[in-house]
Amino acid sequence: MKTVDGRPWANRKELIEHSGFSRAALANLWRDRGANGHPPARTVDGVMHWDLEEWTGWFEMHRQRPRDLSGVDRTGDPDEELPPAGQARLLGVDPSRITQYAKKPPPGWPDPIRTEQLDTRTREYRTRAQLWEWVDDPASGFGTKGGQPAGRTAKGAAPDPRVRLAAEALAAMPGRKAVEVAEILAERHGRSVNTWKQIITQARKEARR
Repeated sequence: MKTVDGRPWANRKELIEHSGFSRAALANLWRDRGANGHPPARTVDGVMHWDLEEWTGWFEMHRQRPRDLSGVDRTGDPDEELPPAGQARLLGVDPSRITQYAKKPPPGWPDPIRTEQLDTRTREYRTRAQLWEWVDDPASGFGTKGGQPAGRTAKGAAPDPRVRLAAEALAAMPGRKAVEVAEILAERHGRSVNTWKQIITQARKEARR
């Protein structure tokens, strides 16, 4: 692990060891960073690294997003191999969702247990056990509604103090743009400007409630 400006920076292998999640799951989270707010990387000695403190804070919030798994069918033989239509029924989604997953897999989407070549396409089979394991993995994002803004916490969890800091900064600098306030907060408290922009957005939402 590298130290930059007194802060630890971890590469992908070290994030895997730190989080306990697979390389594929973390790679998918990085791939979808535009939607999930994943912290930016920094190249150190030719290798991508992430600010470990910032990444850990983001990852915990990502895992705590409220999820609705009530539509998942938990019955049946775990080893039963399901075609796409059966996978959709188990997950409680439209079959078109499984087609989308084949083109753009979500984080951790399991590899098929076997495939069947048809005239115009390939049919992929997955077991019930594979799908249950996937939906139970918070990194999958399944059951969330459009992701979770930075700063929000799971029901019953303590409020994120950074939202309060953002609200106070907005009140103290009413004429500043969000990005300007985010830059000031990043300089004062660490984390990236992008992270603070998301927290500012959450602070504004909470102020309107």
